[in-house]
Amino acid sequence: MTTLRPYQMAYAEEFAKYRNNPNISQNGFDRTPNPYKIEDANELFQKQIGKTPAERFLIFQDNQLCGEIGIWLNEDIYRLNAELGYFIAEPFWGKGIATEAIRLMTEYTFANFNIIRIIAGVFEHNKASMKALEKNQYILESIHKKAVIKNDAIIDDYIWVKLKDGIA
Repeated sequence: MTTLRPYQMAYAEEFAKYRNNPNISQNGFDRTPNPYKIEDANELFQKQIGKTPAERFLIFQDNQLCGEIGIWLNEDIYRLNAELGYFIAEPFWGKGIATEAIRLMTEYTFANFNIIRIIAGVFEHNKASMKALEKNQYILESIHKKAVIKNDAIIDDYIWVKLKDGIA
């Protein structure tokens, strides 16, 4: 069973190990430390512990840490929007965990924040992530052609969107 749980320092070392994987970092922002060290995890966890309402969670599958998911709240004219980001540790790929974590985080976000729209950007090569979003009724809104440079390659950024129920 997939669950979302608050950050606990006891998981920082394991989190850092999973996060410090080139197959994970190739799908994320360059601002994420690389290599990802225990100090980076400790800093992240300390920022998240006690935040209410929480904007990020650890993902567990059958009581085993297997990833992270969260939102970034937008501001100004985009204040009713949140951006979704997540990763699943490589040993857990292909088990439907991302699909379930996205469902849980989407429900939580709409219930706990004044948000009507959740956006998720996915690099062109990450077809599994696109499939997980699609299974959660996220709609491909646009493809930002050649909008991202990652690992010296210029690639497309697929923008997926889910609107809160009742918003047309």
